[in-house]
Amino acid sequence: MDFLLNGQAHGDVAGTLLKNNFDVGVLRPFIGVDGHSYVTINQNGAPKVVRLAHNAATLRKDEWILLDQAIVRAARPRLKAVADIRGAGLQFVIPNGMSKTVLDTETESDINEATVSMDGLRESTGDRPVFNLTHLPLPIIHKDFSFSARQIAVSRNGGSPLDTSTAEKAGRRVAEMAEQMLLGVGDISSYAFGGGTIQGFTNFSSRNTKSLTAPTASGWTAATLVTQVLDMRKKAQDDYHFGPYMLYNSKDWDVYFDADYSTAKGDNTLRDRLLKIGGISGIQTLDYLTGWAIILVQMSPDVVRIVVGMEITTVQWESQGGMKQNFKVMAIMVPQLRADYNGNCGIVHGS
Repeated sequence: MDFLLNGQAHGDVAGTLLKNNFDVGVLRPFIGVDGHSYVTINQNGAPKVVRLAHNAATLRKDEWILLDQAIVRAARPRLKAVADIRGAGLQFVIPNGMSKTVLDTETESDINEATVSMDGLRESTGDRPVFNLTHLPLPIIHKDFSFSARQIAVSRNGGSPLDTSTAEKAGRRVAEMAEQMLLGVGDISSYAFGGGTIQGFTNFSSRNTKSLTAPTASGWTAATLVTQVLDMRKKAQDDYHFGPYMLYNSKDWDVYFDADYSTAKGDNTLRDRLLKIGGISGIQTLDYLTGWAIILVQMSPDVVRIVVGMEITTVQWESQGGMKQNFKVMAIMVPQLRADYNGNCGIVHGS
């Protein structure tokens, strides 16, 4: 067993991490073309390939590439909302996030209005913002898998690549958990540690809420939803958040979003109509939203960002005398939803 207790490492894996300032690159050894073992670690903020003093590597470099490609390929489709937010530049990267467990930030209040006078001699109201310290846990999302030494030997001797199906499933599970944490759904809808709690779009304590009429209800029309989405936008505007917005919906809405909105067949769909609402820049269906959920989110860093302490990464160590090669797919990819000091928020959860 490998663990850390009171700053002391217990076990080979924990000891290796502690000696290298938790740089997970030390747990990704590869065999170079010259037959020697190497690792790639960060040194003064830049990657550096370092030769190991002993032959500790099991996988060749191309085998690591094969594994990494399979894991990232499986993870990418599951990161829809996370990818949207990061693609909009709404992320905060923590170098060497493994060495930190909590991110401390502050919420800030606004100040009073400016004063208007003809000569500028009138004294304006003195004011300063009020700050409140908040804590965001930085847990590791991880999933394990393994190969036996014999499986690796058979792969090399037979000239066929390693079966990466299990690695793909592990990568997919890590990505699914990151997406669910952002939405506030699933087995871990919130996560508390160090005086802070991770919350998602559907359970963020400062979010605005809106009751939606189910499309299966009597008298519902597409125009009903348009009116209610306009109400959702007004709730955001009343909290001083004016867009641009993303509109996220559960998959149950898709059949209604893509149906004809007007009486003229093929003229436009409900989705087209919603995209014409000022400020809404896109609509995305999310697999893990259930029921008739719709979420309006202002895409700005004061509302939402992804805190990245570690990209999806695979590490390796051996056990049982080297007969078993253990792998762990890990990521530190945590949603940070934000409201100002007064609780004003640019997230509206319709359900």
